[in-house]
Formats: sequence, C-alpha cells, structure tokens
Amino acid sequence: MRITANTTIEKVLEMPGGEQVLAKYKVPCLACPMAKYEIGNLKLGDVCKVYGINLMDLLKALNNAEN
Repeated sequence: MRITANTTIEKVLEMPGGEQVLAKYKVPCLACPMAKYEIGNLKLGDVCKVYGINLMDLLKALNNAEN
C-alpha cells in the first residue's frame, strides 16, 4: 500500500513500523485521547498541516518503512 496525504492515521497504524515513524515525527494523535474516536477520519495531510509537520518527509519515511 502506498501511503499518501489522504491515508488515514488508522491505516498507518495498521502497517508494520507505522506507529514508530509517526512517533519519530512527533505526530500528536498517538497520545491524544480524542484521536481514538476520529482515527479513521484523520488524514496525514490534514494532521501535518495543523501541527506543522513536514508532510513530504513523513510520507517518505512511511513509504520506506513499508518496504
């Protein structure tokens, strides 16, 4: 599966190594109590925009982790 800006956090967490990459990039959704209710709707691009995370770097890391 190719990870894009439209991939949900839920899908990333289902992939091997996904949670570790999100933690490395300090994606706050991992520790947010409200995120567990929205995780299927939270898209990487939106989360990166809100929290100032470099989307291109995150996508590269996630897609490399999957291989």
